[in-house]
Amino acid sequence: MRSSYPSRTLQTGFTLIELVMVIVILGILSAVAIPKFVDLRSDAQTAATQAVAGAISSGSAINIATRKVNGTKGVPVTDCSHGAQLLQGGLPANYSLGGSLPLPVPEGAVVNCTLNGPNGSVATATLIGIL
Repeated sequence: MRSSYPSRTLQTGFTLIELVMVIVILGILSAVAIPKFVDLRSDAQTAATQAVAGAISSGSAINIATRKVNGTKGVPVTDCSHGAQLLQGGLPANYSLGGSLPLPVPEGAVVNCTLNGPNGSVATATLIGIL
């Protein structure tokens, strides 16, 4: 025998309140996260400038060892601008190396040179004078 009541079917899905809550939570998360990622470009440029300065400093130490073993190899360093020659291929585009030093840099003297990178990023490269 059949019942005279209509049969009920279960409906599945999300209610409007649940969907609104998910949207609100996503909005809060994006409001917190986006400001942290907005200024990553300048941080990356500063890190790149520091990396180039570190490469110049390492190149200076290698250059000293090379010049002491064979005086015809390596690069004489008597000025901050000579630091650019310590990198294979020279300084990358938009970088400049300088400093206000008493010139020429004496042999064995350790000097700090300023490396200027893109968008005003600055780092210090350490050079060792050698003839």
